[in-house]
Formats: sequence, C-alpha cells, structure tokens
Amino acid sequence: MANRERFALHVNGQIHVVEAEPTRRLLDVLRADLGLTSVREGCGIGVCGACTVLMGGRPVSSCLLLVSQVHHQEIVTVEGLGGNGVLHPVQQAFIEHFAFQCAYCTPGFILSTVAMLEKEPDLDEQVLGEYLSGNLCRCGSYLHILKAVRTVARGRQHGFS
Repeated sequence: MANRERFALHVNGQIHVVEAEPTRRLLDVLRADLGLTSVREGCGIGVCGACTVLMGGRPVSSCLLLVSQVHHQEIVTVEGLGGNGVLHPVQQAFIEHFAFQCAYCTPGFILSTVAMLEKEPDLDEQVLGEYLSGNLCRCGSYLHILKAVRTVARGRQHGFS
C-alpha cells in the first residue's frame, strides 16, 4: 500500500484537507471523499467529458489528474455554481431548453459552457465547437444543448448574467 499524504484542495470555495495516496485520481477523491457526485466517470481516459471540473477556470478531465497534482488548486464542480438556492444562468438555460435526457453528461457540458463564456463572452461558433468538443452526449441532446448555450450567450451579450 502506498503512503498516504495530506492534500489541501480548494473545491467550490472551501478548503478540504484529504488524506490519500498521491497517485489517487482527483475524480475518485471528489466523489468518494467529498461526496461531489456530479463528477462522473465515463471513459476513464479523458475523452467523454463526464468527469469535467474547472481548475483555475479551465475545463479539465478529473479522471486524468492525480490528487498530488491539484494540491492548492482552485477546483469548481457543478455543485459550486450558483448560490443561495439560485441556479447559475447556464444551469437554468439547460433546464429551460431540455438540454439533457439521462443527464449523465450534463455537468461536464455546463462547466465547459461556463468556462467558455468567462473566457469568450462574445459567442463564436468555432470557439463554441472547440469548448464543447471534449464532451459527449450518448443520448444525442446536442441540438438542445447548443440552443441552451446560445441563449445564455445572447443574454450575456445583452446585459443579462
């Protein structure tokens, strides 16, 4: 058994100190140790986007990161969006446009959209395709997902947040 170490993770605005083997995946720590079940395993090789989290505002695959690599990094999961009982505008748009079926992929799409809109507030179809290309929806809800993303982007461009 590998030696366990203490790691300070800055997740959803709070510091969590976890004790784990340095080679343990961030995905497993978030789910098992912190109870953040929006982070899901799909492919396990960083292709499907189900395990997407934001690290420093960028979407990353938590199945490819070790807990030792994210010590003191700012991490956001879907549970960290919104606040005070109010959904983040992207979450709200996904609901309003039925941008999910089974919803397994939804957290990854939402986080990728949040990152895109923070970095590129003026929606560009090429940028949209690049940001969402790391997420797969096995149910085929892409048209609804794109509609939700475009609605939020247009709202931001018109002064809504």
